[in-house]
Amino acid sequence: MTRHRYAVTVDWTGARGVGTRSYTSYGRDHVITVADKPTIDGSSDAAFRGDASRHNPEDLLVASLSACHMLWYLHVCSQQGLIVTGYRDDASGTLEVRPDGAGAFTNVTLRPQVELDACHDEVDAAKAHELHQLAHRHCFIANSVRFEVAIEPTVRCARISGWRTPADS
Repeated sequence: MTRHRYAVTVDWTGARGVGTRSYTSYGRDHVITVADKPTIDGSSDAAFRGDASRHNPEDLLVASLSACHMLWYLHVCSQQGLIVTGYRDDASGTLEVRPDGAGAFTNVTLRPQVELDACHDEVDAAKAHELHQLAHRHCFIANSVRFEVAIEPTVRCARISGWRTPADS
C-alpha cells in the first residue's frame, strides 16, 4: 500500500483584538496555506456568521468531490480511448443542521457535462456514461465520505447533436 500525506496550515485571522469573548465578538476568517501554492481565504458560511466573499468548508467539500471525480473520469476516459474536450460540473450538496447546532452533509450531487471530441457511434456515448461509475469507485474523496454522492451526467458528442442523459443513450 502506498501512503501520501498532505500538510495544510489553517491560520485564524478573526480575533478582532478581543478573541472569543462572545459568540458575536470574533470573526470566522482564516487563511488556508499549503506549501508553494496560493493561499485560500476562508470563513464560515454567511448563515453561520461568516464572510460570504470567502470560501467556506462546505463549499470546499463539494468542490473536492467534484474535482476528484473529474480527475478520475478524465483518467479512465484516456485509458478507454474516449477523447474528452470539455468538462463542467454544476455540483451541489445538502447540509442538515440539527437544533443543537451539530450537523452533517446528507448528500452531494455531481452534474458533470462532458463533451467528447467525436462519437463513432452510440456505443461511445454509452461508454462515456458508464465510465462515471468507474471514476466514482476510484475517487479518493468519495471513498472517504459517509453520505450519498449521486452522479447525474450528460454527454455531448461533436457528431451527435444535443446533450444526452443516460436515459437517452
